[in-house]
Amino acid sequence: MQQQLHCDILIVGGGINGAGIARDAAGRGLSVVLCEKDDLASHTSSASTKLIHGGLRYLEYYEFSLVRKALIEREILMRSAPHIIHPLRFVMPHDQGQRPAWMIRAGLFLYDHLAKRELLPGSHGIDLRQHSAGVPLKESFSKGFVYSDGWVNDARLVVLNAIAAAENGATILTRTECVAVKRNATDWSATLHSAKDGEIQVQAKLLINAAGPWAANFLHDTVHGRAGKKLRLIKGSHIVVKKLFDHPYAYIFQHPDGRIVFAIPYEQDFTLIGTTDIDYHGDADKVVIDAEEIDYLCELTNRYFAQLITPADVVWSYSGVRPLVEDEKDDDNERASAVTRDYKLAFDTDAAPLLTIFGGKITTFRKLAEEAVDLIAPTLSNQHGAWTADACLPGGDIYGSKPNNRAVMEFDDYVRELQQEYVWLAPALIERYARAYGTRIKLLLADRTSIADMGEEVAPGLFAAEVEYLTKYEWASCNEDILWRRSKLGLHFAKSSDAGRALHLWLRDLEPQ
Repeated sequence: MQQQLHCDILIVGGGINGAGIARDAAGRGLSVVLCEKDDLASHTSSASTKLIHGGLRYLEYYEFSLVRKALIEREILMRSAPHIIHPLRFVMPHDQGQRPAWMIRAGLFLYDHLAKRELLPGSHGIDLRQHSAGVPLKESFSKGFVYSDGWVNDARLVVLNAIAAAENGATILTRTECVAVKRNATDWSATLHSAKDGEIQVQAKLLINAAGPWAANFLHDTVHGRAGKKLRLIKGSHIVVKKLFDHPYAYIFQHPDGRIVFAIPYEQDFTLIGTTDIDYHGDADKVVIDAEEIDYLCELTNRYFAQLITPADVVWSYSGVRPLVEDEKDDDNERASAVTRDYKLAFDTDAAPLLTIFGGKITTFRKLAEEAVDLIAPTLSNQHGAWTADACLPGGDIYGSKPNNRAVMEFDDYVRELQQEYVWLAPALIERYARAYGTRIKLLLADRTSIADMGEEVAPGLFAAEVEYLTKYEWASCNEDILWRRSKLGLHFAKSSDAGRALHLWLRDLEPQ
């Protein structure tokens, strides 16, 4: 029998913007259906540099409003999700060919003071010959600067927003594509196609296009409307190598052409290097790094580190396409890194209302969602005010339901408390659980008091209990969902490992016949 759904809002797109809007809207009492043609965060939102940051380099383009907005959000998000977001100190080695030191100091001073900062220490100069961050660098780098930003598990950030939306009544449909919509005078009739459930009909009072790189195509091909904004698709690629340093700092390197690359400690044993910024004109479903990008990232890394890397050292890579909004005044030849990361909301109320999200960056997703729901709420006769700035994301309520500084600054203490509580599990496993699930570890480990209660060890460090949790509560349904988005366990398994096959067989057996 064909499934029929009725809702206030149908959201197309399960990236960070779609999931964030679903969370905000459902929390205000609106009925929401979100459909995503693949897995949550399976494209752009899991292909970021994994930073919650103001965007220091955007100051160069006088994007003061965007930087200030992002810096405000940086503080809010760190408090609301202390398990998947944590502070990170960045080292910027000073190259004689770069801007003068006084200019960098001025930029960092502005970065420190554009918005209220309570959690993170400010910037200062360092002598790299005396600092631990100077050890891996070439001897020619003697001076540098240190400043603060945040790191985020980007794919889990999307999932946590979807969980929050579902807990407030939203229907989350993954691997479900919106294949047709009909715009009526007061509502929308949509046809969805689910890989699992077949055709689903949805009647919605309002449609939100949060399709990211596909937003313009969805408007043109499915809605049959005008795109309104010109999207410039920018490909960003990253490489991962065995760790190049043993300290907790990250690096920000500037290429002679002005572009920025980060080198970040990643998954205990690795270094994440990226990103590239190049125009992309291919299929947004088939984005992969190319040899030139790998060479570029290796070349820039080798400009700074004493230990040289080659393409053969790359153990993993990923690429994504960011949909950036081009103003009419923008030059088509303008460098990709210079195009704004700010977002635009296009609200069309000529018939049944349609909201399209153009652009955005992961740091400002919550504010984007808040502004989006503020914009559409009167159309749906909804009077509930904004709420997400004062609420924890699922698992972040370590010291109460309200975001607070203590959870961010004392998260290591929380991990130790859990390790003492669950002494029958390996401390490293408990730490991974804590940093992935936060307080939802209680749900994961409910009624389990011994290693035997965890079920089969499907792959090294991956027990049946966790797989069952991920399939039941987090919409995971295949190897890649679990090994590369809900976790990064795939990075730790040797290429020759049969762990992926073992998990595939286990998931196949889990499915109802």
